[in-house]
Amino acid sequence: MSEQDFHPEDEQAQEQSFPEETFVVEDSTERPPKKEEHRKDPLEAITWGLILVWAGIVFLAANLGWLDQIQLSSLGIEGFTLSDISTWSLIFLGAGLLVFLEAIIRSLVPAYRFSTASTFFAAVILLGVGVGLMIGFQQVWPFILIAMGLAAIASALIAHRK
Repeated sequence: MSEQDFHPEDEQAQEQSFPEETFVVEDSTERPPKKEEHRKDPLEAITWGLILVWAGIVFLAANLGWLDQIQLSSLGIEGFTLSDISTWSLIFLGAGLLVFLEAIIRSLVPAYRFSTASTFFAAVILLGVGVGLMIGFQQVWPFILIAMGLAAIASALIAHRK
């Protein structure tokens, strides 16, 4: 490039064609992202803590023979004990009931309502596995599908009412 090819006004024109860098300062008063709101929700942590406590109680009762001593005759079921039910099916049934309770609380209490569909689905799956371990999955799967469909419909209706 020679001195004849260099024109200072061309350089100024090129400098003006590029925009200056702009910095955007985020407003700290904005709502936290959804993930952060989810972390502040104690309901899920309480539910999973209760599931772990429930599993520990069931394993302890099975190891100490307490399940053999619990008769279900008071419920009208003669000759049937809790020891006839596998430990894992009791754990899954209890976990399913606890997650289902969490889903109901999420549906009824606006402070905890952010996603009830996934909670209902988890409850149905856990309950289905528990019942499936007891009586066999061949009989349980249609009920699981029906319950999941009803949970999806209920969740959509609850979300639509908001």
